[in-house]
This record gives sequence, C-alpha cells and structure tokens, in this order.
Amino acid sequence: MVLLTVSGRDTAYVWVGRDTGGQPDPAAVLLRRAGALLLGRPDAEVVLTHDQEGRPVARVDAVTGSVELSVSVSRTAGLVVVAARQAGPVGVDVERIRPLPALALARRWFPPAEVAWLGDRPEAGRTADFLRLWTAKEAVGKALGRGLRGGGLRRLMPPPGLPLRPVPGTELLRVGHPPLGGGLVLAVAARASAQVDVEVVQRPAHGVAAERSASVERTSLPVVVRGN
Repeated sequence: MVLLTVSGRDTAYVWVGRDTGGQPDPAAVLLRRAGALLLGRPDAEVVLTHDQEGRPVARVDAVTGSVELSVSVSRTAGLVVVAARQAGPVGVDVERIRPLPALALARRWFPPAEVAWLGDRPEAGRTADFLRLWTAKEAVGKALGRGLRGGGLRRLMPPPGLPLRPVPGTELLRVGHPPLGGGLVLAVAARASAQVDVEVVQRPAHGVAAERSASVERTSLPVVVRGN
C-alpha cells in the first residue's frame, strides 16, 4: 500500500511505472491510482477525461457533484511517469539521458540566453543540461494545456533544479527537476504563484525497471528533430 505524505502544502505527486505497451494502459492504471489516493475513492470510480483547455484530469462523481484532480503523463523508453496535483494544473515530462548533439539542437530551438548558458556548462554534463531545459519546456507546456505550440521551445526557462522556480516573464508558472536517478531527467511544472512541493511517490527503484527496454521510445524530442 502506498502512503502519501499529506502536509497541507500545495504538492505535486509523481509516480513512475513500467510502460509495457500492453493493456490495460500502464498510464491509465497509474492515473487511476493517483486519483484513488488523492480523492479518497476506489480506483474503479475514477474517470479519466480532459478539462476545457484539453488538459487531462482524473474525476470522481458523487451525489454532491464531481471532483477533479489535475494530472499529467509522460513516457520514455520503457517507462511512464504520472503527476497529480489537487491545487491546480500540473505538467510532467521525462527523458532518458542519451547521446545528443546538445549545442546544435539548442542553437536551433532555444533562445540565445539558454544557448549561452548551455555552452558554458561542463561538456560532460551538457546533454543532461539540455534535456533539463527541454523537459522543463515540455512540462510547462502541459501545465498550460498547449504543449510546445505557439513558441514553447523559445520560452525561457529558469535554471534547472529544485525547488520549483518561477518561469521568467510570468508569476503564475513554476518548474523544477526532482531527482530520479537511473539516467533519467524529470521535470515538473505547476500553475501557481507560490511555492509548490514535489513528492515522488513511486520511483524506478521501487520495483520498476529503469533499464532501456526494447519498446519504441515515445518522446517528443525525436519527433521534433525528425520534423526538421
């Protein structure tokens, strides 16, 4: 049984699971688990749907009305990550650290300030730093309900890390990078004017394989690059 640390603070909760590509959809299983734990109802009563802006939500219906929970999903090879938050919209994105032409991709997609920051970073960790910026942009786009459309890759991000930090140019968005280990980069974003905590409820080490699987990697990065 998974127990959540409920402190009364605005918190985004994160689950990491194996993405087998089978049925039932592992993402749906985790989303219903999140809904059951945070809304206090059985998994079977949790309905997965979308809000008016297209963001996914977990909902339970009762005689007194419906209660919705903001959720977000991301996948990378062999893994699925789910985030849930009661206080407002949340976005999550995960990528595996792997060889990439980090500076070349940054020069094509990112604003000059981020290209300069990345160029000053140690070469050994530059790919991870690039993926931290990329996942931050993805997570923010999901929290906004529009993904990377409308210049999302050009949106300036705060320096990677924790706690969640305000996105430049707005007081209503925060993003940060909870550590996962296992060669993974995780970003969590929230629409909030005040600090949001992050709790990783289920990590790869909790019975979830972190090794690269033989399944097709589902990530936005190759899609955008292939679209060049």
